[in-house]
Amino acid sequence: MEKTLAAHKKLNCCSEILPESFDQLKTLASNKDGLLYGVPVSIKENLEYKDHDTSCGVVVNLDRPAKRHSVIVEVLKRQGAVPFVKTNLPQALLSYDCSNPIYGQTLNPHNLQKTSGGSSGGEGALIGAGGSLLGIGSDIGGSIRIPASFCGICGFKPTSGRLSLQGLVPIYRGQKSVPSSPGPMARDVDSLVLCMRALLCDHMFALDPTVPPLPFNDQIYQSSRPLTIGFLENDGYTEGSPAMVRSVREVKALLEQAGHTLVPFCPPRISQVLPELLLKGVFADGATSMLRKLEGGPIDPCLAPQIRLYSLPLWLKKTLSFLLKPFTPRLPAVLRALSGISCVSDLWEHHAAVEDYISETIAAWRRSNLDVLLCPVLGPAFNFLYCGRFSGGISYTMIYNLLNFPAGVVPVSRVTAADEENLKLYKGNFQDYMDKLLPQAARGGQGLPVGVQCVALPWQDELCLRFMKEVEQLVAQSGK
Repeated sequence: MEKTLAAHKKLNCCSEILPESFDQLKTLASNKDGLLYGVPVSIKENLEYKDHDTSCGVVVNLDRPAKRHSVIVEVLKRQGAVPFVKTNLPQALLSYDCSNPIYGQTLNPHNLQKTSGGSSGGEGALIGAGGSLLGIGSDIGGSIRIPASFCGICGFKPTSGRLSLQGLVPIYRGQKSVPSSPGPMARDVDSLVLCMRALLCDHMFALDPTVPPLPFNDQIYQSSRPLTIGFLENDGYTEGSPAMVRSVREVKALLEQAGHTLVPFCPPRISQVLPELLLKGVFADGATSMLRKLEGGPIDPCLAPQIRLYSLPLWLKKTLSFLLKPFTPRLPAVLRALSGISCVSDLWEHHAAVEDYISETIAAWRRSNLDVLLCPVLGPAFNFLYCGRFSGGISYTMIYNLLNFPAGVVPVSRVTAADEENLKLYKGNFQDYMDKLLPQAARGGQGLPVGVQCVALPWQDELCLRFMKEVEQLVAQSGK
């Protein structure tokens, strides 16, 4: 607790202490057989803990304490863990920054002039600073993986549905195109695995019968057979920073030396899919549900650029998307997506298009005979107030929410002086306004951690974690 408070004083990463954790210590012995016996666990603010708020950083949600624990909190306690603190998140969740008008801005543990990332940014900062051993975040577009990358820790987004979503509060409900997932964050892969092993137990399957009763498969996790690994350096939408690209290349070389087969692979049509399936799915209502949540309250500066875009009248979004087409390739598609879906039959068509895209990607994956995929994750940590302006940052992570592929991040390197120099030469895939933002957002990052992302097919969570462990070990052995 002292370490946590010291980290919070420096980074502003916690939303509240859970005083009940002290009472739990008195009865902890009854769960002595639990896999997480005695482990203090931090939880993201939007995970329900009885008698405490889950505000999602929005003023209108304050003073509405949860009536019961979320299923994940119940299972953590049954396994002997002690949830002891709630951690910060961005206003309204749908952001990869970490600031809101209630709790303020969370800072990066490696550089106080940088953001921790988000939306599970309080977890990233607290764990990265050594104030927590294990945390639970949530991820709908990279919200576990981006702060893990920015803060130099490990984070895992399981297949959505593998862990219970009961008591995980979204900013609005009913959106079905891009599924969310809770998941563990920690300083090493072993801790993620222990957490998954603990959560995937009969108690969770009994509390939430909608979760398939699949316990953790140790046989897959402990397998050492050589893998066929796809690798990706540029998704065609967002060119990665020099540190991102270098990290993937270095890990690729280590994996090849270890006897694995690496083949180029990229999920199809990302530049088209990002606006048409991802953004249009999340904002099928033209962003009205999100705007309604923010009515009458202050708008955080980190969210303001997004809100200005969401708030444009429908006619203006459509007109601008037409007028801007000859001048900028990406913004018109984003504006069209933010216009939403106008009728139920169109929404059904959209859901069908998502299903078709998942099938198309799996077919391409199978043609390449892949086991897993190695790809970049956004990094290094950004300067303040860029996350809300640079929507391209989510392309490397959010695609795997749409596909519902498990994905995790492992820190593998740090930004070098050469990376900083190469950043000055960054051009991007489109040379548009968004491409000009990335070098501004990432500059001044020398010494900051950089991660890579590991991906597997749906329900192959253990294989994804096995791949993450292998990357972690190879990087440690190479002395990087």
